Amino acid sequence: MPKLRPLSFFAALALMPLVVLIAAPGAGGQILGLGKPAPPVAIPTLQPPDTGFSFPARQTLTYSVDWRVFTAGTAVFHLEQQGTLEKVWATADTVGNVNMIFPVIDKFQAGFDTRTGCSTGFSKEIQEGRRKVTSDLQFNYAIGKQHEVTRNLVKGTSGEQTANIPACVTDSLSAIFYAASRPLLVGQQVRFPLADSMRTVTVAMKVEGKEEIKTPAGTFQTIRVQPTADEGIVKNRGNIWIWYTDDARHMPVQIRARLFWGTITFHLQSYEAK
Repeated sequence: MPKLRPLSFFAALALMPLVVLIAAPGAGGQILGLGKPAPPVAIPTLQPPDTGFSFPARQTLTYSVDWRVFTAGTAVFHLEQQGTLEKVWATADTVGNVNMIFPVIDKFQAGFDTRTGCSTGFSKEIQEGRRKVTSDLQFNYAIGKQHEVTRNLVKGTSGEQTANIPACVTDSLSAIFYAASRPLLVGQQVRFPLADSMRTVTVAMKVEGKEEIKTPAGTFQTIRVQPTADEGIVKNRGNIWIWYTDDARHMPVQIRARLFWGTITFHLQSYEAK
């Protein structure tokens, strides 16, 4: 049902405001519009979080997800510190009529070192319509490798992939909160390497300006950021924006993806220190 395919992508969007780097279902992990790999590009070094930035000890962020003119689902992020490791969990679920026609129940998990920003890995459990897939991606910086194991629970098949990585990367879930730890100065960019579909891509987050945003969780003074990438499988498919609070927290309160099939917006419903 082509009209409902965006809801499958919405689930991935729930974990990654940097949507320009998430694999849409059916994309097959290829660079959009190209039949061969892109030429090598220089990958920036992932800079450590600012020493004055404090990651949440415990925090739960709940968003409503609007697609076009109706609420299509709910996304929840939960963060918890375990020593120097920041663990991040996310869920994406459809609601209402969408859930009856094309149910989505997705779960994601990642973690990163609060001192360096380096991700430890990224795993997901995808249940979208009849599709049920799990994936576990781990990073071994000592040998410069990333290793991914995927399983198709419907077909009963599995596969493994290994690829090179730099000395430190972020992943598509941790990147949301790693980016918040960097200076967000209007007119400047934050650039970092991100592991995406067994390759490493460069994300550039342009800090566009400041804006007041009203959400169900309240009214916030925010910093509007637009992430882009020179490669990745949804390159050139649309525009993405993230609104972080203009304070020491840099909490993401709104996310918007304007893609060729419509616009998806995440509105913060609530935030709790638990």
